[in-house]
Amino acid sequence: MAERIEQRLEDRIPELEQLERVGLFTRKEIRAVLRKASALEYKIQRRALRKEDFINYIQYEVNLLELIKKRRARIGYSFKKDEIEHSILHRVHSLFNRATGKWKDDVQLWLSHVAFCKQWNSKHQLSKVFSTMLAIHSNKPALWIMAAKWEMETRLSSESARHLFLRALRFHPECPKLYQEYFRMELMHAEKQRKEKKEFEQAKMDLGEFNYSEEILNGEMARIIYREASQKIKGVEFQLAVLSIAKLFDFTQDLQKEILESLQTKYADDPLTWDYMARRELELGSLQPAENTTKQKKVSEMAQREERCCAVFDEAVRAVPTEDMWKCYITCCLERYNRKTNSEELKQKRLERTLSVFSKAHETSLLPEALYQQWVRLLLDSNLSEKAVEMAEAATRHFSQSVEMWQMRLQVLMQLERDDVTPCFEEAIKHVKSKGALPLWTLWVEWSEGTNSKEDTEALYQRSLHATTPAESVTMKEMYLDWTYRNGGYKKVKKLFTSLCENRPFSLDFFRKMIQIEKEQESCKMLHLREYYERALREFGSTNTDLWLDYIKEELNHPQGKPENCGSIHWRAMKMLQGDLVEDFISKYTLLQTGHL
Repeated sequence: MAERIEQRLEDRIPELEQLERVGLFTRKEIRAVLRKASALEYKIQRRALRKEDFINYIQYEVNLLELIKKRRARIGYSFKKDEIEHSILHRVHSLFNRATGKWKDDVQLWLSHVAFCKQWNSKHQLSKVFSTMLAIHSNKPALWIMAAKWEMETRLSSESARHLFLRALRFHPECPKLYQEYFRMELMHAEKQRKEKKEFEQAKMDLGEFNYSEEILNGEMARIIYREASQKIKGVEFQLAVLSIAKLFDFTQDLQKEILESLQTKYADDPLTWDYMARRELELGSLQPAENTTKQKKVSEMAQREERCCAVFDEAVRAVPTEDMWKCYITCCLERYNRKTNSEELKQKRLERTLSVFSKAHETSLLPEALYQQWVRLLLDSNLSEKAVEMAEAATRHFSQSVEMWQMRLQVLMQLERDDVTPCFEEAIKHVKSKGALPLWTLWVEWSEGTNSKEDTEALYQRSLHATTPAESVTMKEMYLDWTYRNGGYKKVKKLFTSLCENRPFSLDFFRKMIQIEKEQESCKMLHLREYYERALREFGSTNTDLWLDYIKEELNHPQGKPENCGSIHWRAMKMLQGDLVEDFISKYTLLQTGHL
């Protein structure tokens, strides 16, 4: 092994001599490079190889390349690149090849090699890397697409890109993304050839030696791909994705028309088809020149487009009366309403239209739950308070077990300061199951704290402890403790704490809150702190190292503390903590003893 390492280090000598000769590195730096290289070489020649050692070696060589690049720029020296950089690049590629050969399944390692090749313009090497990587990771469409894009965009080889896509489709015959990118590539190729032909014609050159097929120029290859893909891939999403790609090219009108006809024929009952057709009305006419057009005319034209769009949506909800269809319609209306405009008339029209669509969807009982919230918010923003209350109530009737709907209704009533908040809370608790009702109880007690008397609020807290599930009651206990301290003082909160400790479960924050309250008192007693820590440790002593350490700190730092107790606390912690927590505790305790924690 040593002989092999010595040989590899000797191979470096010519490039290092050149670095010193041309003044890029000093003799001292050359020696430092050799020492570091020697250490790295020994690590990658061991029997038990580690991936991190290869990565560190590669990173060192890359950093060396970057440093040489900066030094060249600083002194303005650009010669001897073959003797210096070429040698280092060759070594990095060799390291990557060994690493990817050993850890073939590590895709990130392959991608790092790809990125390195791109950064240093190693096209020939990158072609080999893609070839080897795809042979091993042929099950990953994204890698095929990356390789094909590189062939098309960097090497300008549409033939190689096409060959890669065809190979990829043999492995993934039903992958939508592969077909989309293949479709895009053929259109890009057609556009490139159209530009070339146009430039030759403008230069009045003879096109006899160039074979420009009219079918390829018109995107026939892309049409073939689309037709083949349509037979294998079902779903309107793929059709819309292909159509959006085709729209990027100005010579695909016939192809777009074919895709649209297919969309309307095969997927006439799909909400996404109708959504696309309706939104298309907003774009029609937008390509016309806008010269000599007044603002009023622009507003009028936009209003007409939106009317046509809504007419298509009206037809859609009659043809496909589903929640998803109404959701598409309402989403579009909200998008239009939220668009900025200086025309108050247009903004008012958009508002009226949006509210009208919400009402129609509600009347057909097809308004999704999430959209009720947006409707009520829009009504409140438009100062239609009574209507907002009415619709919030309707939402809770329609989705009587939904916590979100009851929250929305209650928040509306609270915002408007209505008198029927309490009856509404009572009604909500009846309809919603106890499991999951925590948001309603927290909302209720928070509202009660600012509105009702202390007695009513306390009664509500007591009721919430019995009404919520044991897991959710933990949160209510924390809130109850905090509220009692703010409104009743120390003695009352201590009494409450003792009472609440009779019923499990608890949270760590529940005990920490009581410890913090005790510390805030002028006559903070260590006796009480011990009681709280002991109670907390009974519940969380086996899973929390910080709790033990905080207890030890209190004994050390409190005026009434007993440092001699720290030994027994440490011994108990070692017995109670589980698994890796013991080592974690030992390391933290050591830091505490040395004054670093």
